[in-house]
Amino acid sequence: MDFFETFMVPFKWLVSAVMVWFHDALSSIGMPAASGWTWTLSIIALVVIIRAALIPVFLKQVNAQRRMRLLQPDLKRLQDKYKGRSDPQSRQAMAQEQMALYKEHGTNPFSACLPMLIQVPFFFALFQVLSGITSAAGRGQGSGAMSHGQVVQFDQSSIAGAPLSASVLHGGDGDPAAVAVLTVLMILVMTAAQFITQRRMLARSMPEEAPDNPLVRQQRMILYALPIIFGVGGILFPIGVLIYWTTTNLWTMAQQFFVK
Repeated sequence: MDFFETFMVPFKWLVSAVMVWFHDALSSIGMPAASGWTWTLSIIALVVIIRAALIPVFLKQVNAQRRMRLLQPDLKRLQDKYKGRSDPQSRQAMAQEQMALYKEHGTNPFSACLPMLIQVPFFFALFQVLSGITSAAGRGQGSGAMSHGQVVQFDQSSIAGAPLSASVLHGGDGDPAAVAVLTVLMILVMTAAQFITQRRMLARSMPEEAPDNPLVRQQRMILYALPIIFGVGGILFPIGVLIYWTTTNLWTMAQQFFVK
């Protein structure tokens, strides 16, 4: 087992344990244990738990964005100071003064990415758990905190004819058309939510009067690049992972509207 696999073991156990707990809770109040909708609600509950725990981080992100906006006049004066000077000494001096400004204002250009970075291990853990469901069921094994019986149950569950463990490239035993349609719909929703969120983040942290700021250009590149990356990568994700990522993108978009 390599370092990455070893690192992911507790995350895989945690995400699968949360799913199993909510699945059992929903089953105990009358929802069919083998229903894809029961497992879907369990995945949505996993998102709610993770994102609720990240609310303090999100509030720090909002404050960092406010500080970044207040910092822009100082950055503009710094750029004017070194305008036309491209020698290594000037570039190094500008970078040092820029880092000093970030430290003074208690922010940095990557603060907006912190909540996403924290979620990455959980996302990969869920991807590994769900993408390995079918093979684990065939080997008579469990996956994370899921028993073999729960793995088989999840592997056989579906919504609208699309198995939760299937992807466009690995359709499983479900209807390929249903898998493709559901995948496209969720990709459209999650990329639209991602675009709207990034656009609002850019508007909140960067003033319109600084269009030539390299940081503004970088943020605008991210604005258009992330939806493309998730859109193209979505065809590789199992339906269950798409449910997770669509829900978390909608949560993030809602936070941007409610938190001023």
